[in-house]
Amino acid sequence: MGHIIKTPAGTYRANWRDATGKQKAKTFKTRKQAAAFLADTESTITRGTYVDPHAGRLRFGKYADKWQEARSGELATMARDASILRTHVLPRWCDVPIGSIDYTAVQGWISDLARRRSPATVAECFRLTSSILRSAVRDRLIGVNPCEGVKVPPRRKKDTDGRVISRADLVASLLPAVPDRYRALVALAGGTGLRWGECTGLRWECLNLDACTVNVVRVAVEVAGSVTVKPYPKSRAGRRAVPLPDFAAEILSAHRDAFPAGPVGEVFTNSGGGPLRRTLFRARVWRPSLVRAGLLGCVDRMGHFKWRAAWTDSEGVEWSAEFTTERDAVAHVAKLAPGGLRFHDLRHSYATELVSRGVPVNDVQAVMGHEKPSTTLNLYTHQSDGRDKRIRKAFADDPLTDEEPG
Repeated sequence: MGHIIKTPAGTYRANWRDATGKQKAKTFKTRKQAAAFLADTESTITRGTYVDPHAGRLRFGKYADKWQEARSGELATMARDASILRTHVLPRWCDVPIGSIDYTAVQGWISDLARRRSPATVAECFRLTSSILRSAVRDRLIGVNPCEGVKVPPRRKKDTDGRVISRADLVASLLPAVPDRYRALVALAGGTGLRWGECTGLRWECLNLDACTVNVVRVAVEVAGSVTVKPYPKSRAGRRAVPLPDFAAEILSAHRDAFPAGPVGEVFTNSGGGPLRRTLFRARVWRPSLVRAGLLGCVDRMGHFKWRAAWTDSEGVEWSAEFTTERDAVAHVAKLAPGGLRFHDLRHSYATELVSRGVPVNDVQAVMGHEKPSTTLNLYTHQSDGRDKRIRKAFADDPLTDEEPG
């Protein structure tokens, strides 16, 4: 039972014991204020919703450190979240007491962030901030999560989202433009829809070129430039067997004869025999291959030792430059031209083609490694080239008449 005493200074101190039995006290100017506070506090202790009035003084940054230390999860996810916290969240909230953060402050921060960052970045910042403050509620540091009800700008698809490449263009244009050492990697991704980590973590023991199947059992994970192998895929549905198309099987067979396997049987390695790193692959192999294939910018030969590089920037302005070698011209366009097909778009293209060719969604879901068919339909299928033609054909038959049979 709490009690109130008058201090020598003429104020009134409310005394109580918290849910753990620890003695607590808080001083007020009047007995009425102290009595009201004490009654409310004892009521929250009885209901099990007690929050220490002094706990909110803990600064957000200090609590965020404890929150991160207590978490467990995938290395890549943890590294991504730590980067977002360090770059966007902590600069705003690090030194702010948790109890001082209210709804209006969070909404104002989100609105300001939305003017400077993409909706996807804003959503991630909000997700992490809300998770930390939700944990603070569970730890009885604050009574409610001030992120509740905050409006976050919606993620809207852009024209560059989910680009696809047809199977014909993949085989006839892109694959010939990819360097020999990495052609089988692109063929595998385009012919099976495997993710980057599933491709780079693949070992020869999981490939059956005679039966034309690939078994996905492990993935390569890259964090801060270091590549490790995780002995299980992204989800339970990710462990799967995927049919291998003939063109990919042929290229993989040639790759096996031309390039040695990695230390433990990896199918794909860099020129030094080590693991592939995604950022380096994108800059040095993938984007230059797009340029050579005519899928990003343009490089034309002007003479014996003269090459012209041309591209259009994000504002629609056309640029060009001249070089003495094709390699320099290609590298220049690859570096400066915006957009372009992403490696992950090979996965989009694979699923889109399967659905457009009438493969049942549950079969597409299985080879894609999705746990829900809605993921397959919502994320990885787009308008196919034959859609309009099929829709018109559906209405091309003679309409039913209203005549009744005689």
